[in-house]
Amino acid sequence: MEHKIDHDDIGYNDTPNEHFSEILDKRISRRNLLRGSVASAISVMMGSATLTACGGGNDDAPVVTKPDVPTPSEKLLGFAAVGKSLADKVIVPAGYTASVIYAMGDPLTASTAAFKNDGTDGDFESRAGDQHDGMEFFGLDSAGKPSANGSERGLLAVNHEATINEKYSAFFIHANGGTNTLPRPAAEVDRETALHGISVVEVRKVGGKWEYVKDSAYNRRVTCLTECDIHGPAKGNALLKTKYSPDGSKTRGTLNNCGTGKTPWGSFVTGEENWSGYFTRGAADDAARGDKSVASLKRYGRSQGAASRHAWETGGADDKYARWNISKLGASTDGSDDYRNEMNGQGYITEADPYNKTRALRKRTALGRYAHESAAFGKTVAGQPLAVYMGDDSRNEYIYKFVSTATWSEADATPADVLATGDKYLDAGKLFVAKFNADGTGSWIELSINNAAIAAYTTYKFADQADVLVNARLAADAVGATKMDRPEWCSVNPANGEVYFTLTNNSARTAPDGPNPRTYEDMKGSSKQTGNVNGHILRVKEKDGNASATFSWDVYLFGAQSDANPGMVNLSSLTADQDFSSPDGLAFAKSTGICWIQTDDGAYTDATNCMMLAGVPGSVGDGKKVTLAYPAGNVDTFVGKTPTADTLKRFLVGPVDCELTGIAESPDGKTLFVNIQHPGEGTAMANVADPTKYSSQWPANAGYGAGKRPRSATIAITKDDGGRIGT
Repeated sequence: MEHKIDHDDIGYNDTPNEHFSEILDKRISRRNLLRGSVASAISVMMGSATLTACGGGNDDAPVVTKPDVPTPSEKLLGFAAVGKSLADKVIVPAGYTASVIYAMGDPLTASTAAFKNDGTDGDFESRAGDQHDGMEFFGLDSAGKPSANGSERGLLAVNHEATINEKYSAFFIHANGGTNTLPRPAAEVDRETALHGISVVEVRKVGGKWEYVKDSAYNRRVTCLTECDIHGPAKGNALLKTKYSPDGSKTRGTLNNCGTGKTPWGSFVTGEENWSGYFTRGAADDAARGDKSVASLKRYGRSQGAASRHAWETGGADDKYARWNISKLGASTDGSDDYRNEMNGQGYITEADPYNKTRALRKRTALGRYAHESAAFGKTVAGQPLAVYMGDDSRNEYIYKFVSTATWSEADATPADVLATGDKYLDAGKLFVAKFNADGTGSWIELSINNAAIAAYTTYKFADQADVLVNARLAADAVGATKMDRPEWCSVNPANGEVYFTLTNNSARTAPDGPNPRTYEDMKGSSKQTGNVNGHILRVKEKDGNASATFSWDVYLFGAQSDANPGMVNLSSLTADQDFSSPDGLAFAKSTGICWIQTDDGAYTDATNCMMLAGVPGSVGDGKKVTLAYPAGNVDTFVGKTPTADTLKRFLVGPVDCELTGIAESPDGKTLFVNIQHPGEGTAMANVADPTKYSSQWPANAGYGAGKRPRSATIAITKDDGGRIGT
């Protein structure tokens, strides 16, 4: 479907940094121009993203062992491909069962009332949040103690990205659809803020079926008002000082949480994505500030006069509402008497101890501030530093890598204190941004205050290294990083350490380049869509391990309709059992090595709802070089090996208007947890009282829960014969 407001398909990068097309101008042949019927094609793009999964540990120093990963003996992708579908249900292959286990509004304490799902429910601080997104599984043994091998009992750490809204109101959670005039009622604002953040919920298998545990002592909610600690180089910096935290050491909440990751030491990390839209600035704030912060705010999408997504700042005089107005209102020189710096507290990879709900989350500023998706950890090698791979999900933004100062010790795989171990590996290191070359190679450029290009940058004068990290987008602009087509999730192939990035799409792509090589015209009914409509999955191979300064790249898969032009659009030769659009969520199963690909699509939803595919990936360079002809000249790209029915097929199709996102498996590989986000998003607020006009009634129409209003939810997928998923 086309989202009513696509908060992901945004772009604030108006710098003159090169697209790959400009790099390619140096080697374009002017003799081979596009002619005839292919003149409507303009450019093509590609990319990929994945997550990692590792062992566990907790603050009480339990004995935690690494999971025993069996050697696959089954035939991978042995299931029959699922066909495309527009039905309002979850469809999985024959021989599999998908069950709803945890939905928005489900109570997380024994004293919280059952969810009525009619817009009158309260206490969302003790209920499942909305728009389930990235997710990780943390095992428990039969006694409820942390165990990396626990496969029939565990904790799901789940992101709650946002809520379905029209203008201001998140209408499905209010009885009459809520208030779209200003000021917003405080009671409505309080419901909506509580729906954001993350949850940790215990799940268990009973009688062969998965369920969540309502009264588990592990259950936890973190909202966008929960106090979090600032860690790393920006802690205490002037850019983090606010009325709430005059010393710049704390902030409230984690916001617009999207992709996730699991650290090698067993903690949970969550990415803060499109957070800037929740804040407002006054119409005359540029003059009131009169300093370089204006350039930073504009680069991150908050020009003066910008309205906020939900108008939470209008909820009343209380400080919890005031913090959403980031105008300069106080007289101080450092921002300690207002919230002019409040937005600088959002946009980080944030770490949590999933087993200990008493410990505050830690925002890891050393990994940079931007629209984070997931965080993928490179393969651990004793005595070598760690690498963390990340993407900035906005049009024409960048791909990043963090390399730790500390070198890996196997003793840290089962630490006594996972957050202290996070301090060791994530608070000190170097942040790099990717620059791609047209010949299939690339380099990592360090974002350091000592980099001459950063020190001499005139658009924004950096004060110190903390400033570089808080304003990582501007620093990446300064060093000439390569603009990409909305880098979403990323993940590391456990078989060979190669890194996959999903590049979801780019409606603004007009100039093609090697890693973003397609721009074309696509018709959805009578509507014309242009740019990189269907997205792609990019993969990177480091030359010399985690700390490598250079890499090679190619495109694993190009999203496309199966009958699209094979020479300009369907470059991966996808069939009707494989075709997809807008890859988003992506993760490798540690048990089987299968690459799971999820879609968040608006281009192909006239033919099918969003989906999940299973792939058996190869390696960088296993395909071929392809030359695309455009009016301005040829563009070379590198396409992975053409998939077959044995290496790529559709596994799941979701209900109407949903996004497939979030993938976590049990350590034995026999359960796959998947999130279904915002079913029914196409419903108009005016129809909130009439279930017959909802575009989706899932999961109520699947027999889960009260009412008929659609809800985001987690499903558990098992194989009827008890085998591993995807075999």
